[in-house]
This record gives sequence, structure tokens and C-alpha cells, in this order.
Amino acid sequence: MDISTFLVLGVIVVAAIYAVSIYNGLVNLKHGVTKAWSNIDVLLKQRHDELPKLVETCKQYMQYEQETLEKVMQARSAVSAARQQGDIGALGAAESQLRLGLGNLFAVAEAYPDLKANETFLHLQGRITGLENSIADRREFYNESVNNNNVRIEQFPDVIIANMFNFKAAELLEFSEQEKQDVDMKSLFE
Repeated sequence: MDISTFLVLGVIVVAAIYAVSIYNGLVNLKHGVTKAWSNIDVLLKQRHDELPKLVETCKQYMQYEQETLEKVMQARSAVSAARQQGDIGALGAAESQLRLGLGNLFAVAEAYPDLKANETFLHLQGRITGLENSIADRREFYNESVNNNNVRIEQFPDVIIANMFNFKAAELLEFSEQEKQDVDMKSLFE
């Protein structure tokens, strides 16, 4: 075997190892996006399970606020449907409505001293607030995972391997302009 054949085989082996390395990196990123979504999904499910308890507790005190309670439950259903379908766009819109509804619910609860002092309400309010904070953290991690995935499948030479093996861009979890605006706290207490 002469030296030129040995060099050609060496280049082929190095190229193959490099291609496998790129492929494995892309697989890792793809599964990172899936894992990040699963983490959000777990928290959304937990919040989904807690909301009826909160609404039921509020119903005992808030006879005149039925519309506020119904909006929270409608938004809860929309989030659940989007979550089950894996529809990231619809989830962002439904999340916006749910967060607005919860904000209104907690603001209205201020007018009911007995409700504010109720241990179950306080526990559920704290639990849901904690879940909201965790969901926000997981959203950020999900979007970072999506961004890393999407950048890698567009970079050269990764784009070649990504196209060969049909790697697809993932969708960012985005929110409406209304959710991005500052909350008008005064309007919540009127």
C-alpha cells in the first residue's frame, strides 16, 4: 500500500468521524428541544390540575364574579387543548389569556377579605404562583434549546448533515403583544 492510498483512506476516516460527530450533535440538540418541551408540559399539567381547586375555592366567596371565574376555566381549556396537540403558537396565545385571567382573579380576590384569609386559597394561590414562575423559567430554557437547534441546522457544514437526515427547525414559544406590555395595575383594582 503506497502513501497516497494511506492518506486518502485517512482523510475518508477523518471525514466520516466528523460527519458522525455532527450528526450526533444534531440528534442531541433535537432531543434537548423535546426534553425542554416535556418539562413545560409537566408544569402545565400540574397547573391544569390545580386551577379547578382554586376556582372552586373562590366560588364559595365570589358569587358576583362568575365571569372572571369562567374566563379562567375557558383559558385553562384552551391551554390544555394546545398542549395536547403540541401547537406551540396556540399555546402562546392561550397562555396569554390564562395569565391575564389569573391576574384578574387574584386582583378581584383582594375585595374578599374572607377569601384572602382562607388557608386553602392562600395555599393554592402560592402553588399556582410558584408554578407560573417555574413555567416562565422552563419557557426560557425551551426557547434557548430551540434557538440552539435552529442555529446548528443552518450552520455550515451542519446544514449538509441536517438536510441529508431531514432535521427540522423547531418553533419558538412566543407570546402576544398584549402579554409583552406592562400590566396596568390600576385597572385591575377598579
